Amino acid sequence: MKSERRSILKSLFASVAGVVGIGAASKVVAAEAPAAAAPVKEVGEVVMYQDVPLFSGHTKFNNMVFVAGKGAHFEGDITAHTKHVLDELEKELIKAGSSMEKVLKCSVFLHDLNDYKAMNEAYKGRFGSKPPCRTTVAVYGGVPGDSLVEIDCIAYI
Repeated sequence: MKSERRSILKSLFASVAGVVGIGAASKVVAAEAPAAAAPVKEVGEVVMYQDVPLFSGHTKFNNMVFVAGKGAHFEGDITAHTKHVLDELEKELIKAGSSMEKVLKCSVFLHDLNDYKAMNEAYKGRFGSKPPCRTTVAVYGGVPGDSLVEIDCIAYI
């Protein structure tokens, strides 16, 4: 009985010593390993306002890209505006190293909710066979710059 108890205590002590030893060894290895560099935010072309950075066309962080809202600032109907905005989004995504097929989320801002159906017609098929999730709203007061539509998106690289 006494030797059995001693054997159990030895096993228990060996287990505890092993765990403590492994924990101490891992702390030593972690202390010796160089720290990984923190991710850095990258920005595309920066729009300035009175010599102060206002916003960028896109921002990249890790493998994500966030594209600023694009509008169409010319005379035209909702179909022409939507096509132009989607072309501009695509150009910005390519600059950032992404594509329309890698878009995860879109936000669509309409000047007039009555343009929803025509906007959808111009929008459909532009993101490949697996389109992103989307939110569409009509904004009170209209889209800035007299555009009939503005679209922003989030994609991966």
